[in-house]
Amino acid sequence: MGPNKPTLQSTQEWREEFSQAIEAYAPGSGKERQLVRKIDYRIVPTIWVLYTLSYLDRANIGNAKEGGMEEDLRLTSNQYSIILLIFFVSYVVFEVPLNMVLTRVRPSIFLSTVCFLWGGIAAAMAAVNDWQSLAGVRFSLGVVEAGFAPGVAFYLSSWYKKHELARRFSIYYTATAVSGAFSGLLAGVITDNLDGKRGIAGKLIGLSTFVSYHAELLLFLGWKWLLLIEGIASCFVACFTWMILPDWPATTKFLTDEEKFIAVQRLEWEGIGNTGNSSSGTAPPSHLEAARMALVDWRTYLLALMFMLATGSQTIQYFIPQLVGQLGYTGYTKQYMTIPIYAVALVFILTFCFASDITKERGNFITGACLIATVSFIICVAVDNEKAKYAFLCFAVGGVYAACPLTLLWVSNVIAQPAEKRAIAIAIVNALGNMASIYGSFLWPTTTGPRFVQGFACTTVFVFLLAVLAQVLKILLKRYPRPEDNGEPGRIKEMEETSKVPTV
Repeated sequence: MGPNKPTLQSTQEWREEFSQAIEAYAPGSGKERQLVRKIDYRIVPTIWVLYTLSYLDRANIGNAKEGGMEEDLRLTSNQYSIILLIFFVSYVVFEVPLNMVLTRVRPSIFLSTVCFLWGGIAAAMAAVNDWQSLAGVRFSLGVVEAGFAPGVAFYLSSWYKKHELARRFSIYYTATAVSGAFSGLLAGVITDNLDGKRGIAGKLIGLSTFVSYHAELLLFLGWKWLLLIEGIASCFVACFTWMILPDWPATTKFLTDEEKFIAVQRLEWEGIGNTGNSSSGTAPPSHLEAARMALVDWRTYLLALMFMLATGSQTIQYFIPQLVGQLGYTGYTKQYMTIPIYAVALVFILTFCFASDITKERGNFITGACLIATVSFIICVAVDNEKAKYAFLCFAVGGVYAACPLTLLWVSNVIAQPAEKRAIAIAIVNALGNMASIYGSFLWPTTTGPRFVQGFACTTVFVFLLAVLAQVLKILLKRYPRPEDNGEPGRIKEMEETSKVPTV
């Protein structure tokens, strides 16, 4: 018998130690609170910056369109919708495979690498000169970004308890609102001050006749500077984030041995499957086993449907500059007037997510946010006063932005273990949910302005159905409970059944 081969005695000892560790764990101790603060300082600010850059590079196309890209590339409304759609095609296809990869690699390297790659691809959009090339670059951007959003949702759920998640995730998710506002500010400043400035190519080529003949290729218009600067910023930040982000609780190097033990204990106590947990003696299921577990769980599909409604509603973000323009704002003022909309969204995200964690309730807050959005969207179509339209557009977008993170977080709450199943379930829900963005890209054609009844009507239906389904899921979870639904401590038997222990 080799020195590392487990014996019946070692297996028994492991079970006893595992049981004692769970029973001895005291939630809310001073050491645990100190550990959580230490984790927060590393994880939350870093992923917030990464997600801000992700949304800047993904959603700045709306600002670029209103900043001159539409005229320069002679885009039709249908072509612009195709450019938006093609991103989500690759995004949906690659989400599950990339989240599978994340469960087996260091997240610090994985997340930083995808950030560097999407930054380079986003910067490359500044070089396009026709809509077909822009669509191709956007497809590549979707491939790379597919690994980030679901990856972060899984990553956070591997560090925090179920009702610690929403507060952290809300801070992280405010990046969508901040990036939207910041994108509007940047778009106004950049397109105003850099429009028509000579690009690098123009400076290097000294032949005046050649420059004159190819002027449209060598002059960097404002929208191109916008795409280039924001893309390069992502590449720069990615060079440092891998040194800051910790990996998994049991394997990270910035925690002491005692802190690692507490980090693993607190998750096991709440029945959350752990990745990289070398201390528990468990072996993870294979990708195929985890995929089968996620695919046969009815909760995966109901949550996916809910997230489809949420993300379908959120496609309004790509048309906010256009909607603001229809309210009478023009020029650079139109870019700046997108900022208050995202500011309201930020307040909604923090308020609803923090309240959800404090009350340990998800469904009611999703329903509340969606009902606010439903009423606000109806008012946007029904009234003629432009100031009233603008005000309720702010509330409607705020409701949508609050509902999205709460819906995705619910996946981690109700499908907690094993970690590999949770990772695939999150990726499936996120992938299927983002399929809504494919048809959502066609909901707001320019021809339906200035009232945009088609887009507002469809989005109103989406958020109302999401409000209803949140209550349906609450009822079903109570009627068909599973151990991981309730987050009850001390479920050693269930954890052992869903994990592989050393064999004799």
